[in-house]
Amino acid sequence: MSIENIPEIYLKNKKGTPDLFVYDFKMTSEIVKIKVNLGMNMFSFLQVGKKQVHFAGISVGVNKEQSLLLKKGNWLWTELLDNEAIYNCKLLFFSEKKLQEFLENHTLNQGIRNDEKPFFIIKNDDYILSYLNSLSTISQAPTIFMENLLSIKFEELMLYLLQKYGKPFESYLYSLIVGETSTFKKIVESKVHSNLKLEEIAFLCNISLSTFKRRFSSEYNMAPGKWLLEKRLQKAKEILEQGELKPSDIYLDFGYNNLSNFSIAFKNKFGYNPSQLSRKAF
Repeated sequence: MSIENIPEIYLKNKKGTPDLFVYDFKMTSEIVKIKVNLGMNMFSFLQVGKKQVHFAGISVGVNKEQSLLLKKGNWLWTELLDNEAIYNCKLLFFSEKKLQEFLENHTLNQGIRNDEKPFFIIKNDDYILSYLNSLSTISQAPTIFMENLLSIKFEELMLYLLQKYGKPFESYLYSLIVGETSTFKKIVESKVHSNLKLEEIAFLCNISLSTFKRRFSSEYNMAPGKWLLEKRLQKAKEILEQGELKPSDIYLDFGYNNLSNFSIAFKNKFGYNPSQLSRKAF
């Protein structure tokens, strides 16, 4: 899986990155999963389709009823078509300079607060829908006016969201300029029960796979593949013991491509097939 440097790949002028930048992302593939090196904080206004993002310590999924404000960093994106033929997402990138200017002009600036979540969910209400239409309109304006128009539209959006979401949104904005990163163990242990591959977890840690393996062995005194296998199988066993789900319902969630491989690994670990456990539960 290649790494996409965003917004660089969307810029026509490669000489520099503007403080504000809008891009209409569209696709016709049924599903796209990519590693993203997000170099700027970004609004992701989902208009058609579904989006899931894996961060260092948490994941989030939204549909066209919601949009995201995303903190810059290394994330894993999955974008999916819904019932429509074309996935459509309008992206609005903004620099820390623009963010700091807004905070200085429109908040009390009572000190930087830290929010561990690298995202903020926004409801696509009537205002947001109207705002997106206005962004599409100004994109047709002459280049000489674009920078000033975008600056006005950015401030308008931020003022609206600050009024709607209040202190939680203000706190989140300040967290975007804190620059703190999650610890290695926090990232690893937050992904224990996901279906992410080792290379994907290493990417979220912002290190190479080989460095990830060396550091993991140093931290846990065990190879990462073996450690994750044991943790995930133990969690799968706990879920099946609850009696609400069958092996066929959960094997994908724990990183197995098919039920047969999951059943073999489960039996090697516990000495019996997961189907036997689910039958007892039922």
